[in-house]
Parts: sequence; structure tokens; C-alpha cells
Amino acid sequence: MANNHERTSTNAGSLKTIIRQLVEHRWFQLTIIGIIVLNGLIIITETYYTGNRLSMILDKIIVWIFVIEMLLKLIGLGIKRYFSDRWNLFDFTIVAGSLIFYSTPFVSVLRLIRVLRLIRMIPAIPAMRKIIDSLIKSIPALTGILGLTLLIFSIYAIIGTTFFRDVLPYEFFGSFHTSLFTLMQVVTFESWASQVARPVINEIPWAWTYFISFIIIGALVILNLVVAVILSYLSQEDDVIRKEQIDRLYTENQELKRDIQEIKRLLMERNKL
Repeated sequence: MANNHERTSTNAGSLKTIIRQLVEHRWFQLTIIGIIVLNGLIIITETYYTGNRLSMILDKIIVWIFVIEMLLKLIGLGIKRYFSDRWNLFDFTIVAGSLIFYSTPFVSVLRLIRVLRLIRMIPAIPAMRKIIDSLIKSIPALTGILGLTLLIFSIYAIIGTTFFRDVLPYEFFGSFHTSLFTLMQVVTFESWASQVARPVINEIPWAWTYFISFIIIGALVILNLVVAVILSYLSQEDDVIRKEQIDRLYTENQELKRDIQEIKRLLMERNKL
């Protein structure tokens, strides 16, 4: 009985190892990426051919492929390891939502979930996952920049409302919130000169200093601050990966040294005999 139990445990362990190697294999990941792309193409096709029966059948097949992938990962990685990765948790939510809402009258929710399935491309591609992880890690640092941005926008919105509300129609500088929206237009460089700046400067000549200073501070300086913070976290991610690689090489080197010493010891003992 004990031998049968040990044999069963060994078979289960080997099966789990095989499944883990399968889900971590490069070709398995590439296959899932291809299915996600196919899913996106089907959704795009449905925008032209609504209610196409073939696309609906293919969509159901893709959902069940994702279910099988999720089950394989749960078996191969284990429940604890699977859910310890937030991207796996996101995948689980999307797949579970697809199953729950597929046979319900909530068509709009189902369509939203089907579109969200495209986001699964992010964890499937390491380069995308690295960028998103760096963005998430940089959020605490970006909150300070966000506060500075709100302060600068508020100051310039108050100035604009005070001095320019009678020059342009109400929707530009008629109130605080309309001024904020106008400043968003200015900072994106969308028709800001011809539609906003020049009409104001024609009536109030000194207004050029208002717009130029806002563009320099609001667009160039703050944007560069955001880019600098994100790039710093991207480089930190590279440093972490590099450190892990160095630690792994150091561990392997130490193991190799121990193996060589053991072989040397055995050879010396053999020569003595």
C-alpha cells in the first residue's frame, strides 16, 4: 500500500512538472498570443458584420481555450503560485467573467469583457509586462507630480478666468472648469494658437506671456518630469534583473567549485588506495 501511495505521488508530481514545463514553454506562450490576436481580429470583424454566426462560434472556442489554459496553469504552477501573480489574477477574472456573462442578457457587459480579453496580450509579452509593471511602481512617485500639475493648472485657470473671460466665448475662459478644459487643449497643442491664443493676444497684447509660460511649465517641464520618473523605474527593473542574474551566476559558480573540490577529493583518495 505504501509503495502504491508513493508511486501515485511520484506520478502526480511528474505530471505537475510536465504541465508546468508546458505552460512555461516559449511555444505555448506564442500560441496563446496568437489566439489573443485572433480574438481581437474576430471582435474587429464583428464591428463590420454584426451577429455573424461563424465569429460567435470561434469566440466560444477561444473562450474554452482560455479556460483550458487557465486550468493547466492552476495545475502546473499550483493555486498559491498562480494567484500570487497579479497578472494571473487578472486573467482569471477575465476568463471567469466571460463564462459567467456568456449566457446572460447583459450583452454590453459581455462585449466589454471580450474587449478586455485583448489586455491579456500585456502579461503574455514580457516587454509589455515590464513597461506596465514599471508604470504601476512609479505611481507613488507620480502622485507628487500630479499634485504639482493640479496646482499649476488651477493657478493658470484662475488667471485665465479673471482676465480673458470677456474676450472669448464662455466655453473657453468663462468659468474655472471651462478654463481648465481650455488649458488641456493648450497643453496638447491642439489648435491652441489659432483658436485660443491669437484671439486673446489681439485684444490683450501681454497675454502671450501667459500662454508661453504655461506651455513651458505645463507641457515641457511636467511632461519631462513624468518621463524621467518612468524611465528611472524602468532602469531599476533592469538593475533588479541584472542583480538576479549575477546572484544566480554566483550561486552556480559556488556549486561548481564545490563539485570540483569533491571530485578532487575523490581522486586524491583513489590515488592513495
